[in-house]
Amino acid sequence: MSKIRVFTSFDLEHDRDLYELLLTQSRKPASGFEIASCSNARPQSDLWDDALRASLESVDEVIVICGVHTGESMRMSAELGVAREVDRPYFLLWGRRDLMCTKPISAKNDDGIYSWTPQILADQLVVTMRRGSWSDTAATMRRPQRP
Repeated sequence: MSKIRVFTSFDLEHDRDLYELLLTQSRKPASGFEIASCSNARPQSDLWDDALRASLESVDEVIVICGVHTGESMRMSAELGVAREVDRPYFLLWGRRDLMCTKPISAKNDDGIYSWTPQILADQLVVTMRRGSWSDTAATMRRPQRP
């Protein structure tokens, strides 16, 4: 079975260590996922938006690593917003076990932040993929609108 391709959104200024931990976890043979793309330090512009959109369209889902300063990161908020625009399923991971982590400001009020353990990460990858697949299937089963 092929691995789930993910885009990882994280706070470049404060949480690169968390991204490195996730990258290490993804390289384990039984991980079930691979990081295909991630947040980058390019200045936000129309070109950045186009490149981000292309990156997100090429992955199966998005992992948002939440840290202490995530709520202040405009870049992460923009990444999550574009992920929704291109209809990519996503979930939020609690990155700092002993600290108060925050959501991106573009997160929905009912978006939960999941604890980051290998089992919870594996479960969320599968659940999120199923939820995304169900939405795609449900959309194809809707009745056509009458003109």
